[in-house]
Amino acid sequence: MSDTNRRFEEIAMPHLSAAYNLARWLVRNDHDAEDLVQEAYLRAFKFFDSFHGEDARAWLLAIVRNTCYTWLKQNRTQELHDSFDEDTHSEADSSADPQSLMLQNANKELLNRGIEALPLEFREILIMRELEELTYKEIATVANIPIGTVMSRLARARNMLRASLERIVQEEK
Repeated sequence: MSDTNRRFEEIAMPHLSAAYNLARWLVRNDHDAEDLVQEAYLRAFKFFDSFHGEDARAWLLAIVRNTCYTWLKQNRTQELHDSFDEDTHSEADSSADPQSLMLQNANKELLNRGIEALPLEFREILIMRELEELTYKEIATVANIPIGTVMSRLARARNMLRASLERIVQEEK
């Protein structure tokens, strides 16, 4: 095994689970996510010389995200253009935060349904922060957006998730 292969494996492989998790939530399909992670890792290896030792996870997740967005543009253009509808995703009472709601009232299937219902731009931010535990700075790097945008999207995503979960629970009563 060459030195480059060994270095790439040491740097990239620990983040395989995070890469798959992000891809799975972006494209909403296990098989497509597996294919896209493989493609992203091939791209990362091809351009490994451009990696200069900064945050490997953020670097790799940015490649995964870009690979997924390219695929979505080619295969599911409508999903990229689904917009946020204030009436659909808003709720007057914002007293319960999504973490409390998740822990107290939602099982895994319910939570997955709620996350799946979020528009892509909000879903990706929520996944990177809450499931992958990236910092705001890392999310900003991965998504190529300002930190302020990360914070506002995350707040809106949490509110939309809470409203979505409440709506699902009400519908199931």
